[in-house]
Amino acid sequence: MTAHETTSDTPTGTPLRAPTEESCADEELAARFADGDDACLAAVYHRWGSLVYTLARRSLGDAGEAEDVTQTVFLAAWRGRAGFHPDRGALSAWLVGITRRKIADALSARTRRTELAAAAGSLAALRAPDRAAQPDGVLDRVLVGHELARLPAPQRRVLGLAFYDDLTQRQIAQVTGWPLGTVKSHARRGLHRLARCLREDGSLARTA
Repeated sequence: MTAHETTSDTPTGTPLRAPTEESCADEELAARFADGDDACLAAVYHRWGSLVYTLARRSLGDAGEAEDVTQTVFLAAWRGRAGFHPDRGALSAWLVGITRRKIADALSARTRRTELAAAAGSLAALRAPDRAAQPDGVLDRVLVGHELARLPAPQRRVLGLAFYDDLTQRQIAQVTGWPLGTVKSHARRGLHRLARCLREDGSLARTA
């Protein structure tokens, strides 16, 4: 980013200088952004960063997550700028669309982490006598890994990517090449099988 003039704070609290492009009209800025003019990227962030952050903050209820989503949105927008067409709509509306998808991903990841953490805690509780022998975090991962190994291969792969690599369901779909609906189905069935395993005190049924 070049041609810096004034300084202001971003929604994340990181100082960022506003370039001369800040004075451009929305339409001109959008056109230059679509053309890949990196000199206007800071101006785009300055103009609509607060909007993106506010939407994320209201939906997620967490400032840290909102900051992460804001950064992710603008990174995704810049990388995917070829998909933006100024003649089809405003850049601000396009950014809002990306924001909503990233918020959904963040909420999905939060739910996934909560479910897996609950599964790990329940598995550890079933084996309480062993807890004194190992650190809690290591034990939980070992226990979850043991149960994941007993799942059908597709479910095991999806939950493994989610738990160990912290990937969202959309990212898992990209990695595996499977449709997003298939990934969600495998994740749901895998979690149900883990819950069934807990109820049966470690005896996992062989059918879904």
